[in-house]
Amino acid sequence: MTAHAARTGVWFIGARGSVATTATAGCAAIAAGLHPATGMVTETPPFADSGLPPLTSLVFGGHDTIDCPLPKRAEALAAGEVLPYGLPSAVRAELAAADAEIRLGGPLPGDSRSDEELITAFAADLVDFARRHALARTVVINVASTEPAPGEDATRLPASSLYAAAALRAGCSYVNFTPSTGLRSPALQDAVDSCGLPHAGRDGKTGQTLLRSVLAPMFVQRALPVRAWSGTNLLGGGDGAALADPAAAAAKNAGKERVLADTLGAAPEGEVHIDDVPAMGDWKTAWDHIAFDGFLGSRMILQTIWQGCDSALAAPLVLDLARLMARAHETGLTGARPELGFYFKDPDGGPAALSEQYAVLLAFAEQLRAAR
Repeated sequence: MTAHAARTGVWFIGARGSVATTATAGCAAIAAGLHPATGMVTETPPFADSGLPPLTSLVFGGHDTIDCPLPKRAEALAAGEVLPYGLPSAVRAELAAADAEIRLGGPLPGDSRSDEELITAFAADLVDFARRHALARTVVINVASTEPAPGEDATRLPASSLYAAAALRAGCSYVNFTPSTGLRSPALQDAVDSCGLPHAGRDGKTGQTLLRSVLAPMFVQRALPVRAWSGTNLLGGGDGAALADPAAAAAKNAGKERVLADTLGAAPEGEVHIDDVPAMGDWKTAWDHIAFDGFLGSRMILQTIWQGCDSALAAPLVLDLARLMARAHETGLTGARPELGFYFKDPDGGPAALSEQYAVLLAFAEQLRAAR
């Protein structure tokens, strides 16, 4: 099978959520020439001829616990101005095809299956997906809602770890775009060490933390001590509802705080607050207040406001990661891929500053090009 004929599976955990729906619809729109690939780093010149799978070769499927069909979900996103008007109709066939490949996830309330039984069932779905579509390989990407971190006395794996374990068992590379546990459960350490598969994560860097990763190095490089860095997020939609749970919000905020601590050398005073505002739908406003010292101890303040749509920010990054991870798998790379830290708040190693992470990513593109 030639590289151009080979097809690559993209299996979303949370396949009917806003991010997955936007990514699936967006891929179809770009492949059909209906819209440019805005926000996709892998569609910029440095990644040409790196052997990445073309967007037309991607086949979508996934797990979810909700039953709203993808075409209907896309219509709701268009009504909220997340997707362009008319796009759901233009790519309805592609959305319907992806929806037909979505399988019931879990565990749902009342599910009596053990962790092992759930992992086996999820892995079987992946194997069947690859077999029916004659896929060269499949990338599993977690874009589900943030789950609380498991307690020390937890006797069961969190759902994100069940899906991650299933990915490895089915021979699939894995990306955790959420703050959830995924492969970082101690119970999966042996499986991760022996799987011989590439993986990357955790927690996609899309809005507020993206800006923090750009601004924090500026203060360090200009020798301006940061005294405090506080932030507030207002958001609605599924993420807003999920993050109304204090435990889920704590898991989310850990990545935001890590970027500052890693770059500044210590965590400054201040916290991030997340407020669920259902009326905002899939849109988000993030405000940061930064107190820092200037020359001769002069006290200064920088404030930023970021307004955007989380799913539209995340979708191009998810498509980038699917292509990069598939190519890494094809070239025989294994284990955690720090080269992809550019995309994450809590990456598997590597620098925290965005400019440094971008340089590492460009070097990775050269490595993939040389492997052709």
